[in-house]
Amino acid sequence: MSEPLPPPGVDPAPTTKAAHGSVIAVAIGVMNIATYGFTIIAARALGPQAYGAFAAVMNVLIVVSVASLALQATAARRIASTPGDVHQIEAGIRHVTLRAALTLGALLVLAAPLINTALRLDSLLTAALIGLTAVPLTVMGGQAGILQGERRWRPLAVLYTAAGVPRLVVGTALILWRPEELTATLGVLVGATAPVLVGWWALRERGDLHHDHPHHPDLSGADHGSRALVRESVRNSQALLAFFAMSNIDIIVARNVLPDHDSGLYAGGLILTKAMLFLPQFVVVLAFPDMADHTARRRALRLSLAIVGVLGVVGIAASYLLSHVALVFIGGNDYTDVQDQLWLFAVLGTLLSMIQLLVYALLAQENGRLVALPWLALALITTLAATLADTVGSLLAVVISIDTVLLVVLLVPALRRAPDGAGTR
Repeated sequence: MSEPLPPPGVDPAPTTKAAHGSVIAVAIGVMNIATYGFTIIAARALGPQAYGAFAAVMNVLIVVSVASLALQATAARRIASTPGDVHQIEAGIRHVTLRAALTLGALLVLAAPLINTALRLDSLLTAALIGLTAVPLTVMGGQAGILQGERRWRPLAVLYTAAGVPRLVVGTALILWRPEELTATLGVLVGATAPVLVGWWALRERGDLHHDHPHHPDLSGADHGSRALVRESVRNSQALLAFFAMSNIDIIVARNVLPDHDSGLYAGGLILTKAMLFLPQFVVVLAFPDMADHTARRRALRLSLAIVGVLGVVGIAASYLLSHVALVFIGGNDYTDVQDQLWLFAVLGTLLSMIQLLVYALLAQENGRLVALPWLALALITTLAATLADTVGSLLAVVISIDTVLLVVLLVPALRRAPDGAGTR
């Protein structure tokens, strides 16, 4: 699973970049198709009410995964910006990742009664599985960050594929055996262990790579010790937690302000939103190392925004013109009442995907202040939805309006702070 690394500070040829981009795009596409295939099967097998509970669990797991993504961003940024210190960074990341995974998992298991009540799951075991699932999810983040920072795209692609396919296979089998939110969540836990095994194997081969690519000393004097890694990971976690909490709070709001049937319809529509959010995920993965390089930041950000925007327009148009087809992919005839609003869910997903890209761009620029703004958006969604939203359409209107304002607020400073080849880190 090894692949040769370019010398530190030297970019691969454009044709090589394109090939790697294709590999990552296909792998993330497979992961997302498998993940959403499982989601569609769950929506159909569980029905609106039970699926609403499972969707709430999945949205909590997305928020919990910020620790994994923060560790990935920390590892990828540091390795991409100071490639001569890859040995020290890798050792530190692996140590910090294991501690973070075990700590987070234990805290969530202890919080299972509170989670069970907040999500109205009526299943303490289902709530406890959230904590157990957090452990492999967090470990995967550290592993993926090392591979991403080193631009080892092929093993990273295998890791991403393993993050989706086993969930589809195992999760579907469990749901068909017993169609409950408990077995669906158990399938997610079992599936989450597969990419960890892939990451372990890829990094196990790291010794050969060290031998082939000797250490190039870094002259920046950067501190890559455990405390520095933890501090940066905590800052990244805060920023990513703000984004993921903001982007997932609406399903929890829906569970509390809408009737069970309507909240299930909203959860079904969010399948399309999440598809639009994660469809351009490969863009973020490929662009992040370049966005951490001060000589390529602006170009990488502009190109990435353009690609995400084009994909979004295509998805919105398809959801509007082919709403009957889109309905099939969110659960079928049980969700007919929301068919005419599916294109709005696609709009929401496009807004979120562009906001996500801007958040990562600001993290790559080591700017943790502006990315705290999603906390304000979360507060506004929660407050305004509680007073203004009593239908699926009104809740959508509130969330889309607030996300649009957030996108504009983040866009200008992200572009201004990304001059090509100007200044130093």
